Amino acid sequence: MAAAPASISGRWKTDDGKGIVAMAPCGAKMCGRIERLLIKEPAGGQRDERNPDKQKRDRKVAGLQIYWDLVPAGDGWKGEGYSPEDGRYYKAHLRVKGNKMTMKGCVSVFCRTVTWTRLG
Repeated sequence: MAAAPASISGRWKTDDGKGIVAMAPCGAKMCGRIERLLIKEPAGGQRDERNPDKQKRDRKVAGLQIYWDLVPAGDGWKGEGYSPEDGRYYKAHLRVKGNKMTMKGCVSVFCRTVTWTRLG
């Protein structure tokens, strides 16, 4: 039987330094939420203005859930993700090594990988 993947629980600084994401259990699965933004926000807060759903474009990005349904898969985690930067939903694959977490996000055949750093 394979060992469980390393925990993704905790606070992570994004690769671009623009925010901090908190990963925590939500029910039996794991979720990720933008804890706070590290960039200067417009008056009233940064909004989810690129969301494909017009009803959601007025949501604040700070506090937004961007990962859900994350479950152990092999040596990592997989689930669903959302990027407020480009308004895309994608299949997420997360893997932790030491204090780094790599995330591969795929929309159809196009994939992008970023690396986040665990905070304290």
